[in-house]
Amino acid sequence: MSQSNLEKQEAKLKQLNQKIKAEKSKIEQSLGKEIIKSSNLNYATLTTPQIKMIAKKIAAFLNQDQNNR
Repeated sequence: MSQSNLEKQEAKLKQLNQKIKAEKSKIEQSLGKEIIKSSNLNYATLTTPQIKMIAKKIAAFLNQDQNNR
């Protein structure tokens, strides 16, 4: 494979990785919004420790649910 083809493939890979990162970010934001909305939480009053606690509780719930399958 020539250097030019390799560089083109690297550029495509970099672009694909950026698309994946952007899609992950959209999913994370959407998930967060849905959790906040479903829980009737107020954006203005959420603190970082509260966010971390909620995330841990959700993760524990999901992990427990998966273990019970």
